[in-house]
Amino acid sequence: MTIDEQLLYLKKGAVDVIREEDLRAKLEKSQKNNVPLIIKYGADPTAPDIHLGHTVVIRKLKAFQDLGHTAIFLIGDFTGMIGDPSGKSATRPQISRREILENAETYKKQIFKILDPDKTEIRFNSEWFDGFGATDFIRLASHTTVRQILERDDFEKRMKSEKPIALHELLYPLIQGYDSVKLKADVELGGTDQKFNLLVGRDLQHQYKQEQQIVLTMPLLEGIHGGQKMSKSLNNYIGIDEPASEMYRKIMMYVSDDLMWSYYELLTDLTPGEIEELKSAYLRNDVSALEIKSELSKKIIRDFHSAEQAEEAARNYRDSVKSKVVVGEVEKKKVRARNTTAAVSNLLVESGLVKSIKEISKNPQAKIVYDGQSIDALNSKEYFVEIKAGETHRLQYGNKKAYDLVGIDVQIEHQECFSDLLQSYGYSEELELLEVKFKESGKTYEYYNVPRKTLEELEAIVCSEERIGSFFNKNIRNNFSSIEIKA
Repeated sequence: MTIDEQLLYLKKGAVDVIREEDLRAKLEKSQKNNVPLIIKYGADPTAPDIHLGHTVVIRKLKAFQDLGHTAIFLIGDFTGMIGDPSGKSATRPQISRREILENAETYKKQIFKILDPDKTEIRFNSEWFDGFGATDFIRLASHTTVRQILERDDFEKRMKSEKPIALHELLYPLIQGYDSVKLKADVELGGTDQKFNLLVGRDLQHQYKQEQQIVLTMPLLEGIHGGQKMSKSLNNYIGIDEPASEMYRKIMMYVSDDLMWSYYELLTDLTPGEIEELKSAYLRNDVSALEIKSELSKKIIRDFHSAEQAEEAARNYRDSVKSKVVVGEVEKKKVRARNTTAAVSNLLVESGLVKSIKEISKNPQAKIVYDGQSIDALNSKEYFVEIKAGETHRLQYGNKKAYDLVGIDVQIEHQECFSDLLQSYGYSEELELLEVKFKESGKTYEYYNVPRKTLEELEAIVCSEERIGSFFNKNIRNNFSSIEIKA
């Protein structure tokens, strides 16, 4: 490629290139001297899974790698224990070194679905920070001012709303920036939310008498439902370790016709010219949105699975649309194994396929399929099945929603309450299941997908012996799906 072609290739989808003329100069120098540039991308392993949103920047790292440059994937095992304040409205909870290292191992496995392992350097910033002493940190902190750090948008917003900023958060940009000094990075990559941190690295290199790195930022990928960035907490993500059929289904069902063009730009190797040609064919009605989206799905799946699995996922999806029965792999959902049979209607609520049994009665035509057997919605309360520990059963509601239910054996111990409303309660953290026995009626209910935080709030109320009833009604009864459990 010529330098102009390289720049066009590397700028594809980018938001910021600071500065483009410097990048050109670095590429020319690299080509002339036959010395590869050092390209840095850092990630704090604060969670074990990588989703498509993360791969936008990793793909850009691969683009530099394809041009012969040195790709460094820096795992922030030190910075991860601090917590990046980027985009956060509150101080992030700190996690342990053990969790960081466990997550880092999954990162190392997953990134090589994109990067060439023979041409990638894996580094950890604990290499230099574990030996950092108090004097070193004071010397590093002397390279910036408090005012410069507080100009960061995230910090400004928190100060205006009178939310606290922990002192270690102010150090984070400096510590991340120092990574660039140690690696002598020529280019650093990141999402647009990382721009401040990346620019601090550029400034630190200047102060350490190094040639400044180029900052290249990529947009934050919108989640499959559009609007918000892809995030596991928002349940709008596609994990790169998900089964091929599930990846295909999510793209076909949830990615809008408008959003698919952004996915083509950020998640495939098509050039801007090829994407424009595809758009033109779409506008001429030479090809349908479904065909374009299907090809997008297969291109993405090929990167993380294989061409054969991509084609199989497409066939499975076509078959499921025709028969209106979900086939292929679907998400697994843990449910409680029971000594007695359970009504299918209850399993629909427990799994989260419906919010309440009333929802089923309001949609009598909805398709319900349990292990391949169709069940009349109006009779779902009378159709009983066994869920034993370790067994897996497929439950489908409607034409598209299905889970593989996995029976989990849990023993829930109850704690007595000093309340006119509640007699006792128990909790399973694995299932996020709250079991409550009511005092007056003697009935027992299960509440589903109740987070640990809500349980802790309930326990605090129980300990104070005040307002249990009002808290329960407001924060649990009206917020979470539930069913009555017969003795």
